[in-house]
Parts: sequence; structure tokens; C-alpha cells
Amino acid sequence: MKIKDIYKRAKQLQKTIVFPEAGFSDRTIEAVKYIQKKGIAKPVLIGDESALVLRDKNLSKFQIINPNTFQGIDELAKCLYNKRKEKGMTEEEANKLAKDPYYFATLLVELGYADGMIAGAEASTANTVRPALQVIKAKKKGGMVSSCFVMFGDNKFLGDKCLILSDCGVIKHPDENELYEIACQSVETYRCLGLDDPKVAFLSFSSKGSAEDESLLPIRKAYEKFKKTGIPCDGELQFDSAMVEKVAKQKCPDSPLKGDANILIFPDLNSGNICDKAMQSLGGVNAIGPILQGLKKPVNDLSRGCSVEDIVMLTAITALQAKKEEK
Repeated sequence: MKIKDIYKRAKQLQKTIVFPEAGFSDRTIEAVKYIQKKGIAKPVLIGDESALVLRDKNLSKFQIINPNTFQGIDELAKCLYNKRKEKGMTEEEANKLAKDPYYFATLLVELGYADGMIAGAEASTANTVRPALQVIKAKKKGGMVSSCFVMFGDNKFLGDKCLILSDCGVIKHPDENELYEIACQSVETYRCLGLDDPKVAFLSFSSKGSAEDESLLPIRKAYEKFKKTGIPCDGELQFDSAMVEKVAKQKCPDSPLKGDANILIFPDLNSGNICDKAMQSLGGVNAIGPILQGLKKPVNDLSRGCSVEDIVMLTAITALQAKKEEK
């Protein structure tokens, strides 16, 4: 994956992306300055304008929205109340919660003030995911939202290859139908990046029946269901069988992937998150995400260990997702 191509496509779209952590995140401030300078997107910062400009005079050129003085706050609070009143939320609670930076930014996206949102540099995934699930919700009624990491880096193993790792942030113990849906959503994300050769591997500790355990049944059933889409795929596969041609020839010589998978579907959140962190820490691979999949509008999370460059890249990806959701 060529980073410059992602930035170029995002720049053409000029999407408005809101940053709820701008008021208390140095990395976010550095990222939005670069984003605005390069024209990758139109940043909207959430926070106190006076405090932000005092902190960095260059921020006077940005659109800054303070939840406490925003003229449309009643509209946002009403929207939140209508979405959550059946769950017991009162109008008073909605009025208060609508001013929380994370809920406020999510509501801006839901009501069309912004095209997408990025957060998570300074808080847990729940701070980003919970408002998104409650306000924006899944594309399909009763549908699910999953997540993935986009992995890339110029190392000996990956080269210029891009990987999607799913699900590493949301669905803890997916069943066969959820694994199938995660795979479908991950293919959408892969194509959203401008890539058109998805190859999906359903991972496990077994390769094509080399072991037997009831935990393998959902993986096998998800693979059999996904195979009907016609997208190149295989399962169940161990990591090396999915990713290393030499190993694939030994363990699964008839696999259509031939050790060249680029979308890895993990059997549970434990394995996905562990692999993601291991690749980052030991493999020197860039990891962008968690990217939320299946929402009506794009809201994306960051690892608390993210760099300024990670925030910039996720902004570009969010812009591309926003373009896709227009269709």
C-alpha cells in the first residue's frame, strides 16, 4: 500500500473530520496541523477556543467548536435523547452527556456537521465505540459493528503488502455468523483503501483439519459460508499457512491462497489483539486502528500508543470511508 496514494485520494474528497481530543492531546494537535497544511481533510477541533489558541497561535486558523457555547447544542441533546430514551435516558442526562467531547463529536457526525470522527489517542476504545454504537449505530437494523487494523510497513516480511487484521477491538467471542460478517466487512474496508485483490484467511491453531476441537467448528462453518461469495479464501489455517508460501505448500498445498492472504480473520478478540500488538512491537509494522466497520457513518479509534503519523493516516482512511458511505 502506497501511503501517498491514500493521502492523494483523501485530499480530493476534502471531508470534514472532527477531533474530540484536540483540547487535551498534543499528538492530535500536531496531526491536525499537518492535515490542514497538506489539505488531507478539513479538521474540526473540539475544545475551548481561547485555551487552544493560547496554547498554539497557529490554531486560530482552525474551526474550533466549544460544546458549552455551541448554538446547536439543543439539537444535539434532543437527538441523543430520542435515540436513548427507550434505554431509560432522561432529557437532563442527554443535555449533560451531549457536552461530553466524545458524544458531542459523534453527534456532530450523526447530524451532518462533520463527515467522520477520530478519537482514542487519550482514552480507551470504549470512549469512542460506545457513543458510536448508541448514536450512529449499525448500517443494518440489528446489524453488527466490528473492527480491524490496517497493517503495513517496509519490512522483510511484508514489503509493500497491506494486511487487514479482524476483529482486534470489538467482538470478543464471535460465532460463525459473526465471523462471516467480520470477513465481509473487512473486504469492504480493504477495497475502500483502493485495493482490489482481497484474499481472506480464517485463522486458528489448526490447518485444514490438522487438529480437532469444538472451537474450530465456528471457523469452519464461517469459511464454508464465506466461500460462496466467490472471494478467494481458505480456512481453517494457521498463521504461517496463510502467510508463508513455503509453509502453505507443505501444510495446505491445495489452498487457493498459497500463503498470500491479506485479510486475516481471527477466531476471537484475544488472538486478534495479541497478534496485532506482537506485530507492532516485534515486527516493526505500522498498525492503524481500530477501524470500525459496519457503522452508518465513519467513527474510528486510535491506539493509545499511536503516533502523529498514525492519526494522519487514520484521518485519510476515515475520509475514504465517508466517501463510500455517500453511495
